[in-house]
Amino acid sequence: MTPDSKPFYITTAISYPNGRPHIGHAYEAITTDAIARFYRLMGRDVRFQTGVDEHGLKMVKTARERGVEIRDFADEMTSYFIDMCDVFNIKYERFIRTTEEANHRAAQAIWKRMEEKGDLYLDRYEGWYSVRDEAYYDEKELIDGEGDEKLSPQSTPVEWTVEESWFFKLSNYQDKLLELYKNHPEFLKPDSRRNEIANFVSGGLRDLSISRTSFDWGVKVPGDDTHVMYVWLDALTNYLTGLDFPDEEGLYAHYWGEGAESVHIIGKDIVRFHTVYWPAFLMSADLALPDRVFGHGFLLNRGQKESKSLGNVTDPMALAETFGVDSVRYFLLREVSFGNDGSYSAEAIVNRCNADLANDLGNLAQRTLSMIAKNFDGTVPDPGDPTDDDAALMALFDAIPGKAEAAMDEFAIHQALEAIWKGAGEANLYISEQQPWSVRKTDPERAGAILYRCAEAVRQLAILARWAIPASADALLDQLGQAADARDFAALGTPLEVGLELPAPQGVFPRLEIPEEQGDS
Repeated sequence: MTPDSKPFYITTAISYPNGRPHIGHAYEAITTDAIARFYRLMGRDVRFQTGVDEHGLKMVKTARERGVEIRDFADEMTSYFIDMCDVFNIKYERFIRTTEEANHRAAQAIWKRMEEKGDLYLDRYEGWYSVRDEAYYDEKELIDGEGDEKLSPQSTPVEWTVEESWFFKLSNYQDKLLELYKNHPEFLKPDSRRNEIANFVSGGLRDLSISRTSFDWGVKVPGDDTHVMYVWLDALTNYLTGLDFPDEEGLYAHYWGEGAESVHIIGKDIVRFHTVYWPAFLMSADLALPDRVFGHGFLLNRGQKESKSLGNVTDPMALAETFGVDSVRYFLLREVSFGNDGSYSAEAIVNRCNADLANDLGNLAQRTLSMIAKNFDGTVPDPGDPTDDDAALMALFDAIPGKAEAAMDEFAIHQALEAIWKGAGEANLYISEQQPWSVRKTDPERAGAILYRCAEAVRQLAILARWAIPASADALLDQLGQAADARDFAALGTPLEVGLELPAPQGVFPRLEIPEEQGDS
């Protein structure tokens, strides 16, 4: 693998902490962390940011319902999102909160630039607003609920809102946005999302209300303290706040715009905000756009969208406690085609992880390392000259990094893991056909050579999978006596040292079982 010299900046969307994290929050954090880890292992300069959006009417209402101060409520709920990241081994460089003074400064700086461009004006807003989405919707976008109830395209309740508001001349940017989608199709992936957004923009853009007066929990509008910014303006600005904007030197210069690559990983339900409003704001402020926005799908619980009314909302922390962190990470990364909706269940997690982790990689490692410990005094045997079968296995492994890299360039995470686990399958087939347990009785040197090839396969598989299952991969590499600085993709070409003393082997992937209370559900 040849690392790209461009610094790589990747972000999740920032989560609303008006409730505890759900499985969708964990999924986005895990997938984005996996991409960031992959590129770090390639040797790229990576900066990964995640965080929470603590502003907006939704936070105000929830805090009031609980009878607590908004700041105290935000502090408590944000702590759960930080805990979730810690549990799932999310290795970020920055966890951002929109209530930080730094974000207020950044959002106000962008506001002033848009104002200087002549793109802001004061008027009166009358229209449909969804508190849950923190979004405005046109009448033509609404769907009918029960009785006279109106719902947003996301099936969330909307209410008729009338108040004075600052407006952004979004309509001025319709042609520029369409030009962006046409000339830079990589800006929004998958293609189906780009087609949807292009159709939406082609239908005509109305100017956007970007301030509220009905509450004061937010970023104050510069020069008009009676207004706070519409939550999406200061929320989207977080991506630049984390790079110390409005200082355009340092982190901003290094990770944003020309000479760098910037990527937003978001859910498909907020694609409009990131690929219509956000680029229009940036164009207005004369700032560079992100290079790519990728809208992933939803996670479905046994094929159903989760909801409190259905009683099927999954606590990701409980899932990690039941099945293990790396098992949950691996399942979500391998089972779900990134960009599409995916479904999960206890049975699916158990079946996938037992097949791939316990049976394939775990069984290969356990058999190999146990035989080396028993028959070669725990030292790495000599590989000798490769046979045709050895050479075929080595050639197969030589091809895996390129296949994984090609898949990850398209954020096809599941395909990258599929390519890696093909190596695990072939290595298991190799050891079964070569039968070192029988060969050692007549040709111990050949048995040692077979086990060397298998141990080397485990080493390479652990490095190749380290971005997906970091703790488990490191546990395997510990058992292979690999130094901390010999675990990135550059180390793939440095084979195991003959005669290296290995610690006693330990199982890394226990077989999972379906919890009794879920087995019959």
